[in-house]
Amino acid sequence: MAGTLLAASALTMGALTGVASAQVDSGRAAAAKVDNPYSGAKVYVNPDWSAKAAAEPGGSKISSQPTGIWLDRIAAINGTGGAMGLRAHLDRALQQSGGSPTVVQLVVYDLPGRDCSALASNGELGPTEIDKYKTQFIDPIAAILSESKYANSSLRIVNTIEVDSLPNLVTNTGGKPTATPECDTMKANGNYVKGVGYALNKLGSIGNVYNYIDAGHHGWIGWDDNFNPTAQVIKQAATAEGSTVDKVAGIITNTANFSALKENNFTVNDSVNGTTVRQSKWVDWNRYVDELSYAQAFRQELVSVGFPSNIGALIDTSRNGWGGSARPSGPGAKTDVDTYVNGGRYDRRIHVGNWCNQSGAGLGERPKAAPAAGIDAYVWMKPPGESDGSSSSIPNDEGKGFDRMCDPTYTGNPRNNNNMSGALPNAPLSGHWFSAQFQELLKNAYPAL
Repeated sequence: MAGTLLAASALTMGALTGVASAQVDSGRAAAAKVDNPYSGAKVYVNPDWSAKAAAEPGGSKISSQPTGIWLDRIAAINGTGGAMGLRAHLDRALQQSGGSPTVVQLVVYDLPGRDCSALASNGELGPTEIDKYKTQFIDPIAAILSESKYANSSLRIVNTIEVDSLPNLVTNTGGKPTATPECDTMKANGNYVKGVGYALNKLGSIGNVYNYIDAGHHGWIGWDDNFNPTAQVIKQAATAEGSTVDKVAGIITNTANFSALKENNFTVNDSVNGTTVRQSKWVDWNRYVDELSYAQAFRQELVSVGFPSNIGALIDTSRNGWGGSARPSGPGAKTDVDTYVNGGRYDRRIHVGNWCNQSGAGLGERPKAAPAAGIDAYVWMKPPGESDGSSSSIPNDEGKGFDRMCDPTYTGNPRNNNNMSGALPNAPLSGHWFSAQFQELLKNAYPAL
């Protein structure tokens, strides 16, 4: 997105049928939609996260950075365990805005049968509870965002829609080595597609709301077998349940993940002694080696399957800096492709499929608007210091399971080519504060703090 204004869209009663329209002052117009909501805008600093960050040694260096607000269960809408609810965040955002355009970043994340390939982020709703998702999760969020106090204000609401959901339907179904029964169920019943379509339609009908669909990351979707099929599934969801592609502002990649923003020491087009780097164990025939090239290319792929040409992309850079003493200063030796790639790559994970509380990770680029062609912003959608999942089984009432990928002793599965998990030890439940991880992110930040 380039920052030009689109046509104004009045916030009318008709646009909000079934979304507590009685609460909306239909006599006032919503702010005109802009091409890039981050351009010329502040971004809301979550006081809950900021306080935790500031309480950490060295945390004051980043505690004023904007981060995402995760609405990951129905109870989170009104606030849980001392955490602020949605209205409280919006009220605080209005205070921070001082009347100037201000982005509020929400992660809408409670699909039925959520995260069918990773137990750590399982949710509270069963695979068939699509009606409950609509009426008890999306509708209440839409009702709050539709209130005149917020809908007709300086706020720009950016929604990250259902992390990891749609890519799972492509990569982890249909008899593939990575398939799970849970993902096969969600593909068969269609509730991921229906849920995302419903969320896009309801939330996208509000004049100051911008929806970004999660599109995985390059180390998941960058292969030919996954790339276009994922774009097609996103198109299917964007046109389900009354939604249209016009209710999608863009995509977000690398949400809560660790893929390097840009690998400067090698490219996918390099070769060593006549062998392409795509043949290296790390790249493994992927067409992309970093998030920037992947996000730009996938945005174009969506345009090719029918999305507007001005859709944008966000990249979550909260944990993909990979700085510190382990960061390579130049290319690896040209002995062979593996030595060359492994010696030069910034991403120090054991395998690109490792996703849980990765050892050695660091804060990445600070949040920034319009940093590169086609990119609306670098964002910290995953708040640094919040765990991806527990290292061992922890009983809880949040619907969160134990995934061995969060266990540092785990030797892997087909999704990470049976490598060690690379996870930090002694981690709490997903979303809970993990001080040791926060300190590691500070230490390994790149750019350095």
